[in-house]
Amino acid sequence: MHRLVCECPPLDVNSLYVYLLLSEHFSQTCIVSEDEHGLRAMVSAYVPPQCPEVLFVWQVAVAQRARGAGLAQRLIRALLTRAELQGIKYIETTVAPSNLASRRMFAGLARSLETHWGEQAHFDASLFGTSGHEAEPLLRIGPFDAHCVSNARCDEY
Repeated sequence: MHRLVCECPPLDVNSLYVYLLLSEHFSQTCIVSEDEHGLRAMVSAYVPPQCPEVLFVWQVAVAQRARGAGLAQRLIRALLTRAELQGIKYIETTVAPSNLASRRMFAGLARSLETHWGEQAHFDASLFGTSGHEAEPLLRIGPFDAHCVSNARCDEY
């Protein structure tokens, strides 16, 4: 997961330890896709403790060789079919304004779930210190229901 994120700028690369913890502690809300060349995509997510109807998508990474085929959306939809996540009605994430590929993917996901999405200020650029990191507005998709999720071809990831 760490190596894949390193290959997917502009994603923030976290420590190897973070990806190990994600794999172990959040295995029910994280998902990967592999092919004969190794890991081709991953989604890391979690359910915020005070928001049991929200799946917060932390990172989505798709290897160059697998881009353009809707894999990221299929992985998120596959997560939503898991029994542990049946109560999810909203997806939230933060995406920098310049990350157009991610913004397009989440807008497309909202359309496929037959719902709308909105954006609001969340993490101001000043919170990231002097790193030059952009602001991270909050994107919110939903509400959606199980009918929209179950119409997905989630088994093809």
